[in-house]
Amino acid sequence: MRPVRRADAGARSAWALVLTLLLTATAALAGCAGRDDTAPAPRIAEGLSEEFAGVVQAVLPSVVEISQPGSVGSGVVFDRDGHIVTNAHVVGSGKAFEVRFANSSAVRTATLVYSWPIEDIAVIKVQDTGGLVPAQFGAARDLQVGDIVMAMGSPLGLESSVTQGVVSALGRTVSEPPEPQIGFPGTVLRQTIQTSAPINPGNSGGALVSLDRKVVGIPSVAAVNQGIGGVAAGIGFAIPGDIASDLAQQIIDHGRVINSGRAALGITGLTVTNDQGQPIGVGVAALDPNGPAATAGVRVGDLITRLGGEEVRTAQDLQTQIASRRPGDAVRLTGTRPPAAEPFTITVTLGELPVS
Repeated sequence: MRPVRRADAGARSAWALVLTLLLTATAALAGCAGRDDTAPAPRIAEGLSEEFAGVVQAVLPSVVEISQPGSVGSGVVFDRDGHIVTNAHVVGSGKAFEVRFANSSAVRTATLVYSWPIEDIAVIKVQDTGGLVPAQFGAARDLQVGDIVMAMGSPLGLESSVTQGVVSALGRTVSEPPEPQIGFPGTVLRQTIQTSAPINPGNSGGALVSLDRKVVGIPSVAAVNQGIGGVAAGIGFAIPGDIASDLAQQIIDHGRVINSGRAALGITGLTVTNDQGQPIGVGVAALDPNGPAATAGVRVGDLITRLGGEEVRTAQDLQTQIASRRPGDAVRLTGTRPPAAEPFTITVTLGELPVS
């Protein structure tokens, strides 16, 4: 995780809240009964602590530290053949890496299999496959807000670290800015899991783990407080485990991604500004001749100002709104058409983003 996206650990954890409630409830019951008996709460707390420790013992051996000159990130063992899934921004433009496992002090060498920055997913492969412990991946659809999760990785270079929080929200669409110095072009992530589990630099590419010992997400982004600057504590985002697993398997099977699963409009759009330099919409600079927009009647030169019921002012707005939808969804485009700025409304059935 890049420093600009560092998330703080200052917020009280869900576990501390659970324990506080348990102790309070037990004390109240004991008071009503006229006796001082708080024994059940420590026993319950001990059971939960053992459950947490069991999750860490089961999953942490599958989480690795990935390093190359100038950067450190995390990854998750995908299979016994040596494949490790991580973030595209962790590998950057690198081709060779050093990998350290939680259950071993040895350093193993790895090479890049394929990186797909559009979804911020990459797969690398270690040469020494002895003793690998593949993780079990879960799906975001099996989560609900409030579920306890753990983030495992190498934050700030502290390998095999574990933080804990809850699922704060599901289905978020978030943007990652470009970072030319590492060869990462930036992207919009779809359907992410928002979590309060602290995510720090180095956590990227690691594991967001549920209490049933499944990797339900790949931590990728920590929120930035745009109003006052700095990070927003306790707000991080992870790529859903089922999306990461599907893309990783495609890369392993085909050497690349062959099905993006992402919605596409089929245009090249540019932000248009008024005389005061304020963005007012997205101008259609080019069209895929066989794409959804061209088929529906969108023309080069059209100015798109709304998609569905949402305002569109910039190309980033349009990209974010499309990323939140699925191939096959019907959307209504509203805008104006030259030369007389005539208003138009066109319904477009979204296609799938090409992988080439």
